[in-house]
Amino acid sequence: MARVGLSTERLVRAGAELADEVGFDQVTVSALARRFDVKVASLYSHVRSSQDLKTRIALLALEELADRAATALAGRAGKDALAAFADVYRDYAREHPGRYAAAQLRLDPETAAASAGVRHARMTRAVLRGYDLTEPDQTHAVRLLGSVFHGYVSLEMGGGFSHSAPDTQQTWTRIVDALDALLRNWPAPSAP
Repeated sequence: MARVGLSTERLVRAGAELADEVGFDQVTVSALARRFDVKVASLYSHVRSSQDLKTRIALLALEELADRAATALAGRAGKDALAAFADVYRDYAREHPGRYAAAQLRLDPETAAASAGVRHARMTRAVLRGYDLTEPDQTHAVRLLGSVFHGYVSLEMGGGFSHSAPDTQQTWTRIVDALDALLRNWPAPSAP
């Protein structure tokens, strides 16, 4: 019988907190059982495996990020929307490093299609509508934004910029300015 008070939602939230504390890679059903001072077997009525737990944490993180992005984007367009969108990802990664890592988990196609990842894609394309890009350039731009945001955040969180000036916030602001300029002046495709 499951211990009173344990539920799938409570375990997933505790797993997300654990991920923020010790790193997403360290989250297992065993580690979560230790956190609740219960036997591992008692958690299996709520989650099937450590992979199931990690997938559920990833889905939670994607949902949280999508909710934040939707709030940040409301009523914004152009560079203002781009900056707000970028800041959501950076701020979330700083506040919740384990959950941010979880949001990068590769999901199977069916799970991905039912996840908030779809909302992320729609919001990214909504930001890009302010730049009047058509396909396939819009897809190229979606990939560019994801690469820049994730790349910068990953390097910053790993301490890659901590030993040099200027301040990382100044660089982040300049990167958003540069992305805005690039998106407003998107280059024509090169001849094959």
